[in-house]
Amino acid sequence: MNEKDLLLGPVLSFRGIGKGDVWKVSALVGLKAGAVTPALEVDGKACAAPKELLAINGERYLRYDLSCKILKNERTVSYGISGGLTWRMTVPGKDFSPRMAYVSCNGFSDPAVMRKLIRTSDAVWEDLLYSHDRELRKEQGAGETKLLDKEQLWHEKRIHDKGLQRFHLMLMGGDQIYFDSIWEDVKALRRWVALPRQAQLEFKVTKALDREIEAYYFGLYKQRWLPSERKPWSSPTATLDASAAMASMPTVMMWDDHDIFDGWGSYSCEMQNSSLFQTLFRHARRAFWVFQMQHALDDLPQQEDTTPAGFSRQDPLLQPIVWSQVLAKDALALPLLDGQPGFTSAYAIGPMTILAADLRTERSRTQVMGSDTWGQIKNWTDSLKSGNAGAQPKNACQHLLFMSSVPVVHPKLPLAELLMDKFGQDHVTDSNADDLKDHWSHDDHEGERKRLLEVFSQLARDKRIRVSLVSGDVHVAAWGTAYRKDLPATETWSQIHQFTSSAVVHPSLMGVMERLFLSWLNSNAKQPQNIDVQYVAEVMPFPGHDKHVMAARNWLALELDMGSAEGCKLWATWRCETEISFSNHLLAVAAVA
Repeated sequence: MNEKDLLLGPVLSFRGIGKGDVWKVSALVGLKAGAVTPALEVDGKACAAPKELLAINGERYLRYDLSCKILKNERTVSYGISGGLTWRMTVPGKDFSPRMAYVSCNGFSDPAVMRKLIRTSDAVWEDLLYSHDRELRKEQGAGETKLLDKEQLWHEKRIHDKGLQRFHLMLMGGDQIYFDSIWEDVKALRRWVALPRQAQLEFKVTKALDREIEAYYFGLYKQRWLPSERKPWSSPTATLDASAAMASMPTVMMWDDHDIFDGWGSYSCEMQNSSLFQTLFRHARRAFWVFQMQHALDDLPQQEDTTPAGFSRQDPLLQPIVWSQVLAKDALALPLLDGQPGFTSAYAIGPMTILAADLRTERSRTQVMGSDTWGQIKNWTDSLKSGNAGAQPKNACQHLLFMSSVPVVHPKLPLAELLMDKFGQDHVTDSNADDLKDHWSHDDHEGERKRLLEVFSQLARDKRIRVSLVSGDVHVAAWGTAYRKDLPATETWSQIHQFTSSAVVHPSLMGVMERLFLSWLNSNAKQPQNIDVQYVAEVMPFPGHDKHVMAARNWLALELDMGSAEGCKLWATWRCETEISFSNHLLAVAAVA
């Protein structure tokens, strides 16, 4: 294959664990329409012919099956083009939990904000990749010239000296791509932004504009995920960026607003249901299905709003989808929960279980997830085996990681909410009000936040499964807890930890006004949030820092400590960017006793 024919990829996607202990992984590759389909191999064996997911505008997007056997011990597996380019990934051993990296906000909403950066836009990705794979440091000539800190050196003997990579999976919690540029790049939308509100609501999407919007959503992925300006894969010193990370760590992706456009779901009912907004969402959903979910476009069911005539469409009542039937013939189907209209999925991996929640498909100003999705989440948690380490340490869930793109525990800003509710604009270029309305802590979502805590508190109490929340979105690093105030601190099962890691590319709070906002944020973070008579949410002082939230680009490592009779302890390590290096912030969460 001519490398110039490669438009995108490879992008690895984790599909779960199959029967017979199979580590199911797929790889997305984009090619020019006339290019020869490359033959891929994994672990020395030829891959089956790829499945075509999409053919559009002279381009083809293919999905390869890179699944391989899980053995007793973990190992590094090579994959790539026969006689050509190769990459590596590491597969965990049998009954062991994967080591995971978590990132969010891989982009920016306004190019002007990137000029605030002191270091390169990909500096955080570079640090993650250096920590992940020692071979990359050698290829870049960084093995001798870049001094490793104690956090990185600790992993040398236990991982890198064994020829392994640090992470088995990469969780991407939202905003994998920013589509906000569509308002400027598509001329018709640039004119729409300047229209009076009523004209915006009455705006009709022509067939020509529909095609232009479709082309934009399907075309931007290759521009952002394999930029033409980066060095080719065949270069001895390839670019260390999101592309390199997605080619070496199987991903679990879930979208957030920027994967659609800024603030999706937090505009007024009239605006959300306008012709233009619905068109944008439809094409964003289709592109997300192909590029982030790695499913064939033809397999995506249309979305159907079943709200009865005469009833408000404020909270969309969408038709549930039986995903197991829709994807019955796809051996690499994602583990989507049945009976929900969105993309919420669940992965059971040894003592760790990951629940990736879709907070955008059904979102409105007064709803995060619909009743069908909540019901399926509850049914799924009820089906989990007891996490008691002494009973079934190998095949039972001990730790549930809930991926919530927006933090559940975050400083609450009641005055700002009041002002934005009163004076905020229902406008795509003024999204401050929409950002606040996105938060679980907003008054309109407090009921659902309580429901979430109740579901997971009951799970922890009844089955002794530790629950932790991992989120991005807010462009700061933070740690919080939610707990039952009617119980003593010794009842540790009632403590739900929140890890917030954001952003991997987007700048943190840096400007003068942003620093003032940061000071306000830290001040409000000192106050525990009494959700009701039973639950409290509290932002804790950030580990190794003198404030509650840390304004720095960052990424997060999540690793289970194996082999303890008391169960698996989860280690969370934030790597936060400084002007010249990175700082480490470590936290340990014990299993439920």
